[in-house]
Parts: sequence; C-alpha cells; structure tokens
Amino acid sequence: MLAVLDTPYQDARADGLSFALGLPPLDALAVLPVERAGVTVELRLLGASHQVLAGPLSETVACLPGAASPLPGSAATALPGWTYAFTAETAAHDDEAAFGRAVETVCAQLADRGDALTGAFPGSPHAVTAIALEAAAHATAQQSGIGWRTWHAYPQTREIVMTRSRLVRPA
Repeated sequence: MLAVLDTPYQDARADGLSFALGLPPLDALAVLPVERAGVTVELRLLGASHQVLAGPLSETVACLPGAASPLPGSAATALPGWTYAFTAETAAHDDEAAFGRAVETVCAQLADRGDALTGAFPGSPHAVTAIALEAAAHATAQQSGIGWRTWHAYPQTREIVMTRSRLVRPA
C-alpha cells in the first residue's frame, strides 16, 4: 500500500535514527494491520520513521527525543514466549542517480503487496519510508515466526537505512 503523506518527515539523516522497544503506539501517519502466523502485525509510518507492533513487541526506529538508544547494528532480546532479533545497515550512494534507482527499486518491489506499507513524503520523490513483512519468517517445525524489513531513504545525504527484524515463537 502506498500512502502519500502530506506532512514533512521529521528525520532528515540516517544518523538521527534511534531504536526503542516497548514504546506505546505513537501517532502514526499511516497504519496497515496484517495477519501473520496468528498474530496481528501493525505496520506504522511515523513522521519520524516507523513503528511495528506485533504480539508482545513494539519496535520503533525513529528520531526520538530523550532517552532512546542510537540505532544499533544488531540487537536481540527474549520476550515471554518469544525471541526477537534486529539488524540494521546503512547504504550510502555516491550520486543522486544511484540513490534514486535504489529507492525506486524498493518502491517497485513493494508496490502491489498487501503486506507492505510505503510512505512518500513531500519535497522529494525519494523521501520514502517503507515496511514489508517477509514472506517466510524462518519458520521450522519447532518454531513459527514473523519477519519484517524496513527502508528509510534520506535524499539529503543519499543514504538508505535498511532493517530486518524477526520475532520467533517456539511451537
């Protein structure tokens, strides 16, 4: 689902992102609920990036004032009946054309998916935040899970922050 947002995005640089688990639902510009593995997963676009609510988990990657932690390269934790793993990486592009192609590729791959939410912010066609559930979240006979990926594109710095998260429950 494409959401054309009429509010400027509040995070203008990849290094301004922070990471928080357990926050309550924040004001969202667009929300897409999706049922996966018996759990409702809420994909939420914020003016300051994204939030995912899934089962016992609230994951927020956004420009958050105050006590939020900087965006880690990886994180993992155990929740009652679940395990959670997170990774993040930033791709920096040398020129605007390469950056634009990378953003357009992500948008095209997610365009027709009912389990993906892409937010286009005003000011640049490449000011985009996208969230998508993964088709198979590394499920096995002993465990089931939910996985999602995000992309946060920053035209000013030609950076794309990509995250991957997994929430796994033993069967």
